[in-house]
Amino acid sequence: MEITNVTEYEAIAKKKLPKMVYDYYASGAEDQWTLKENRNAFSRILFRPRILIDVSKIDMTTTVLGFKISMPIMIAPTAMQKMAHPEGEYATARAASAAGTIMTLSSWATSSVEEVASTGPGIHFFQLYVYKDRNVVAQLVRRAERAGFKAIALTVDTPRLGRREADIKNRFTLPPFLTLKNFEGLNLGKMDKTDDSGLASYVAGQIDRSLSWKDVKWLQTITSLPILVKGVLTAEDARLAIQAGAAGIIVSNHGARQLDYVPATIMALEEVVKAAQGRVPVFLDGGVRRGTDVFKALALGASGIFIGRPVVFSLAAEGEAGVRKVLQMLRDEFELTMALSGCRSLKEITRNHIVADWDEPRVVPRL
Repeated sequence: MEITNVTEYEAIAKKKLPKMVYDYYASGAEDQWTLKENRNAFSRILFRPRILIDVSKIDMTTTVLGFKISMPIMIAPTAMQKMAHPEGEYATARAASAAGTIMTLSSWATSSVEEVASTGPGIHFFQLYVYKDRNVVAQLVRRAERAGFKAIALTVDTPRLGRREADIKNRFTLPPFLTLKNFEGLNLGKMDKTDDSGLASYVAGQIDRSLSWKDVKWLQTITSLPILVKGVLTAEDARLAIQAGAAGIIVSNHGARQLDYVPATIMALEEVVKAAQGRVPVFLDGGVRRGTDVFKALALGASGIFIGRPVVFSLAAEGEAGVRKVLQMLRDEFELTMALSGCRSLKEITRNHIVADWDEPRVVPRL
């Protein structure tokens, strides 16, 4: 069967993967309301396309923290990719590089920062969890810097792991032949078997619940890399992130895996964008499956988007070729959406190109 859209990879991944692995990637927290909402909320935004504009040339390029990329579609950090495919993060890094975009490597990757850097040229960001042992954190950040990573995406929504009931039922643990490669030499690379989710126990033991804004400042004393704060959903926290020196904000609800009944990220986006007032770029993470979704996020003020699950599902289905195809399909759909909306460059995408169901009734200007 020919794959014609990103969503179709999930069913293939479900067939191919062990239940424990598929459930780990696919599930959200508790009732999974936010998981469904991350997708559904996009359908409450409609287009106001402009016609008879010369769209024979379309430019999707943009810059993120000064790095030029081919399109505003980037790869979010997702953990333990070798559970999906033997090449794991290597394959994802090569696919991102081929597409001319950014890959974010998870702290909990099954390939190390050095290994991912060795895949060749490409812009890599590093997602960071702050461990109780700050020496571990400092060492990890230094290694990422030495390996040529260009930014740190600091995850701030995980002082404790969300309640993911599939992982509890499955007694989720990292398969014995894999390790969390970045922590291998620190005796933190393995996960114990528990009567619960092995990952939840690992987080409870290792991740620092006392993490606060002062640690965002501390991070800037140990690295010169720009810091993206990942996990912001409110205007208040957007302002605090900027005050704390963040170079950018990623609006994220952790793929709906942390606190259930938070809004879809596309619903939280505009509030955060307004609070940022153009001082730092704001990115959207969560629920993007179509080029139309990318356009909607940019129309609401995002500088770019990150995809997570589509990467692991396509990786499971077809390895590197699958991830390449996901990036290509989203790129093609986004380009088509721009053309049909009358936009030739990203700066031409405006709030007037969409109408959201929370908007005030529009007063149409008389010509």
